[in-house]
Amino acid sequence: MKKLINYSFKTLLLSAFMLISMAAVSAQDARLNFDNLKGLEDRARDVVEVNIDGNILKLAKRVLLKVKDKDAKTVGEAIKGLEAIYVRVYRFENANEYNMADVDIIRSQLQNPGWEKLANVRSKKNNQKVDVYTMFSGDVMSGVAVVISEDKSIGLVNVIGPIDIDLLVELGGKLNIPDLDIEIGDDDEDKKRTDNDDN
Repeated sequence: MKKLINYSFKTLLLSAFMLISMAAVSAQDARLNFDNLKGLEDRARDVVEVNIDGNILKLAKRVLLKVKDKDAKTVGEAIKGLEAIYVRVYRFENANEYNMADVDIIRSQLQNPGWEKLANVRSKKNNQKVDVYTMFSGDVMSGVAVVISEDKSIGLVNVIGPIDIDLLVELGGKLNIPDLDIEIGDDDEDKKRTDNDDN
């Protein structure tokens, strides 16, 4: 009987450990792997790398919500429920100085199960491409990824945790997040904008 109790207890512990591990893995699913971007780093004129997570993020939340500045409060509200923000920006001296395959490595990660494309913007000006992806765990948003490429720059934003897309756009230009020129409106407005751009 004692052996049976010990066996059951060990099985219960092992099951609990596996469930905790699976939960931890699923929470990290929204985090992109930037390890393959070393080639961009070597060729870029300017490199921005921002990792806001753990205690730094907790401190930022507390401080930004207490500051009287309106912009700071907006940022504080935007990051209130987040676990992490990762930003990479690469600026180059000349147009087409980087290999698009480097950016496609990131875009390929966004084809994995769980990621859904929310918006994409294509502009002939500076050959700009903006892709916005969201990930959901059940009904709860667990992450956002933005990939921005232009002739002379690449920007990557990876947010872990729930965030309002409008607030994410407002974060553009703050916390080293590139300006996000993304408008998500009805189809008529999008068509009008496209028609105006073509003229």
